[in-house]
Amino acid sequence: MLTKWYTIKKHRKKGEVSMADMPQKRSPQRRRTPYNRTKKSNIKNDSHTLDTKVFALGGLNEVGKNMYCIEHDDEIIIIDAGVKFAEDGLPGIDYVIPDYSYLKRNQKKIKALLITHGHEDHIGGIPFLLQVVHIPFIYASPLACAMIRRKLEERRLTQATKLVQIDNLYQIKTKHFNIGFFKTNHSIPESLGIIVNTPNGRVVATGDFKFDLTPVGDPADYQVMSFLGETGVTLLLSDSTNAEVPNFSISEKQVAYSVQEEFRKTEGRLIVATFASNVHRVQQIIDAAVKFNRKILVFGRSMENNIQVSRKLGYIKCPDRFFIKNEEAKRLPDNEICILCTGSQGEALAALSRIANGTHRQISIKSGDTVLFSSNPIPGNAGSVSKVINKLYRAGARVLTNEAINNLHTSGHASQEEQKLMLLLTRPKYFFPVHGEYRMLKIHAKLFEEVGLIKGNAFVLSNGDSILLRNEEARLGPRVHVDDIYVDGNDITGLSTAVLRDRQILSEDGMVSVLISMDSRAGCLLNKPIIMSRGFVYMKDSTEMIREAEMLVGKALTQLLKRKTTFGEIKNTIRDTLGPYFYQKTKRNPMIIPVIMNKKA
Repeated sequence: MLTKWYTIKKHRKKGEVSMADMPQKRSPQRRRTPYNRTKKSNIKNDSHTLDTKVFALGGLNEVGKNMYCIEHDDEIIIIDAGVKFAEDGLPGIDYVIPDYSYLKRNQKKIKALLITHGHEDHIGGIPFLLQVVHIPFIYASPLACAMIRRKLEERRLTQATKLVQIDNLYQIKTKHFNIGFFKTNHSIPESLGIIVNTPNGRVVATGDFKFDLTPVGDPADYQVMSFLGETGVTLLLSDSTNAEVPNFSISEKQVAYSVQEEFRKTEGRLIVATFASNVHRVQQIIDAAVKFNRKILVFGRSMENNIQVSRKLGYIKCPDRFFIKNEEAKRLPDNEICILCTGSQGEALAALSRIANGTHRQISIKSGDTVLFSSNPIPGNAGSVSKVINKLYRAGARVLTNEAINNLHTSGHASQEEQKLMLLLTRPKYFFPVHGEYRMLKIHAKLFEEVGLIKGNAFVLSNGDSILLRNEEARLGPRVHVDDIYVDGNDITGLSTAVLRDRQILSEDGMVSVLISMDSRAGCLLNKPIIMSRGFVYMKDSTEMIREAEMLVGKALTQLLKRKTTFGEIKNTIRDTLGPYFYQKTKRNPMIIPVIMNKKA
């Protein structure tokens, strides 16, 4: 089979890439695979004197916002650009994304963004990234491309980059990198691992994976993984999400049997909540609905979008007559209805949460309903899921969650034995566990040693830490600046980060306002300062403390106004005087808001 080639040539004008820069296919006689490093390399000899840097902008010590970079000299390639969904402690925040400032400073070096699969924690950050950084090409599978394209259309960013569809046979060549792909199994079709041959060794990123010997979709490229191990992997980046889970994960086909059994037994309406991006699971739920003659109502924007895209590409197959609208559902008996919805993670605005709260405009829970969670809570979401389940019970529903006896869900991430198998197949010299909280990374690093690989060659790092490769040897390098950027709506300026900190202070320590009347020309206070509190202390019980605080700030301002000053200095003096005083008295740090009234001449 002919391998398709794309080469990214050196930018001609300030990092711009024209359509003419896309090369033609090579003939089979000239083909070289990315799994073999040949002497006829396109890498210049002097590039071997430079280090290759590997680092994460997101995805370490957390589950979400995956973003990994490989940099050599004047080239950077990026693997994935995801988001992390806000947790309960982030009031009013929609997403958390990485700080893209390093990429913005070095955007002339960026050659491509490579996508392992179409989940939000791997593609959700792309619209935000493209607003601040020029990415010439995004390489992704057809399904992931369709999902990315829909996101870009919503934000009017379709002209911001070039989407290139790839499969496991595609190769990409740049001045320093030779890149290939291999198929893996995950909870979404077309998941890919990535092979990057650099001047200083081979880097392999597994993406999210599991080993499913009876998969719903295509089998993984086990032969390629084994061949990589035989020919040498310098550094492996591997999914650590389920490093705490022993044994093997169960197959998706076992879940299909369990789901169908619940469809068979349930007499009333059946409401099924699962991940919208778990295309294989959605197909299994739809197959069960068709088999037991239940019409399907779909609620949740992401569920509707993903079903539409997946049906168009042929990954979800179902006769049109089984998808109905709410008006038609009102005329059907309950045992002929299946509601497929989002909200399996307890998200506040998702369809299931609104149904449980009684705020959904079209659906409400009634006695006899069965709600089936075909999912497990993501770390950090257990509390939100529990609240939704309690509300469903209160409304009269029967709730089924995944347990060992029913197998209503299986993870798309490798458990310990599968992680060991990946390590044994690829046999990396150095190991970089990614995609997990700290304890997951630590356990995964221990598995690296348990299977007999070189002790001490596993790097458990944080976002921003870098690994330097030189002649297939690895060492720690300098840190790259990283931070979390909180996104409120579509704002990625970072202002939401400051707003969030204000919200947290207000929710935890309250607010103090300080009213100042002054004459800037005369350089004096017209009245003593007045302090008011909201959410900090009860004013009637704290009159002595408030009176003393007013005296302190009055003395500080009297001294300050004896010389020429600014309103900024006045505000800072108020905060610097009251902040330590209030903390000493209450061990709390309220937000201090100065209000200055200045006498006009």
